Amino acid sequence: MRNFSRVSAVVFAGTVFAIAGCNKGPQDGVVATVNGHPIQRTEVDKEFKAQVAGNPQQQNASTDQADAMRLQILQGLVGNELVDQRAAKLNLVATDAEVDAKLAEMKAPYTEDQFQAKMKAQNLTLDDLKHEVKRSLTMNKLINKEIDSKITVTDADVSSYFNAHKAEYNILENQYHLAMIQVTNQVSPQQSGNLQGSKATNDDEARKKIQAIKNRIDAGEDFGMLAANFSENSDTAGNGGDIGFVKESQIKAEPTAFAAISKLKAGESTDIIPIVDPVQHKTLGYSIYKLISKENAGQRDLSDPTVQQAIRQQLHDSRSQLLKSAYFEMLHDQAKIQNFLAEQIFKNAAQ
Repeated sequence: MRNFSRVSAVVFAGTVFAIAGCNKGPQDGVVATVNGHPIQRTEVDKEFKAQVAGNPQQQNASTDQADAMRLQILQGLVGNELVDQRAAKLNLVATDAEVDAKLAEMKAPYTEDQFQAKMKAQNLTLDDLKHEVKRSLTMNKLINKEIDSKITVTDADVSSYFNAHKAEYNILENQYHLAMIQVTNQVSPQQSGNLQGSKATNDDEARKKIQAIKNRIDAGEDFGMLAANFSENSDTAGNGGDIGFVKESQIKAEPTAFAAISKLKAGESTDIIPIVDPVQHKTLGYSIYKLISKENAGQRDLSDPTVQQAIRQQLHDSRSQLLKSAYFEMLHDQAKIQNFLAEQIFKNAAQ
């Protein structure tokens, strides 16, 4: 979906469309057929306009560049149609109930007005969103049935990978997996990045806001939800404040923060920590950190469940990607595809 995590548009790397050598031309408005099913020019144009609107650099694209974009878009639409046809054959098309459940999950973090505003900003109608959600769920069901269910990662696979990459599991210094809620006292033209659109505009507002958040944390409210709703760090608010693993040496560059973080146990959060400009020594805002976990320096052993799970997941994902590429290529090879748009562009350019 356009920025709703852009639910699926299948990309077939290295795929070349078969251009049918028949004399019969396309029906009006049809740019391709997949096993006889038409793909309309309006579908290509709609996606083209959406891509151009989201990328100012493409708004002045040359004719050749625009044609190349349309061919790429059509390639994705053909891929989608191949998936839809295969899923229908295997009775794996997402049901209306599954689509409704997914939409309810997507809407849960927002008020109705916020959700409608997000769709409007991305030029999505509810029907558009339902269509893309259905296609995404259908794709997931097909991949689970035809690909992921066939992948097995054995203990021997995990052991072999660990022995070949042992150095990767030697942590040179302590690392802290952190989440953060940040409030600044700076006026900014940029959006706050949180679900509530909440932004302090001066130091008094910032202090009151961060204290209110701290009170809610102390009362047992979920740190991630508070970050998503109120943190003013647009890079992390959407992830519930999660900033990933940070090396100890990086944290030590901010002594006040390190002194607070180093005392935490997993699941605990710091008091309010001022954000200070290192040059002008002015307070720019306030942060609260939560320690999710800590990784001590040293060589990790294969007996560590975390290491095993990480390797197992990496091997699974790598094999899944390989099988997807092969699977989609097979679907393409087994299909009858007529790309009238490609024929038209080639003929026009060759004149």
